[in-house]
Amino acid sequence: MLFESHPQVDIHEQSPLNLAFVGDGVFELLVRQRLVERTRLAPGKLHAACVKYVSAKGQNRALAVLEPHLTEQEENVLRRGKNASKASVAKHATPQEYRASTGFEALFGWLYLTGQTQRILELFDLLWQGYDPLAPEENQ
Repeated sequence: MLFESHPQVDIHEQSPLNLAFVGDGVFELLVRQRLVERTRLAPGKLHAACVKYVSAKGQNRALAVLEPHLTEQEENVLRRGKNASKASVAKHATPQEYRASTGFEALFGWLYLTGQTQRILELFDLLWQGYDPLAPEENQ
């Protein structure tokens, strides 16, 4: 990973929304890197492709690919993230999709902050192989 994390606050004391804040950035960087490494898209099209992955709707669909592969501890972090209350909901997502995406981001944030970068890459590779954000939803 690009940076190493050295938290001064116990990660278990962090709000799931704080974990999601970090996880959002971690996941978006991974998607951007993978798109640039494996496509020849122009910048505007790169952004549009990236949004298909990092949107609440895209993360909800990606989570369906990852959930069968999660450990019990990862499932607990995911559940905490899904149950975290937020005042707002994304414009183009249902409340269920938005909660799932918060859990998804919390999971990536927790993995990053606990130094589990190899696990992040393993899950990201599973996601990349098992999820095409451009495919119709019923085929996912």
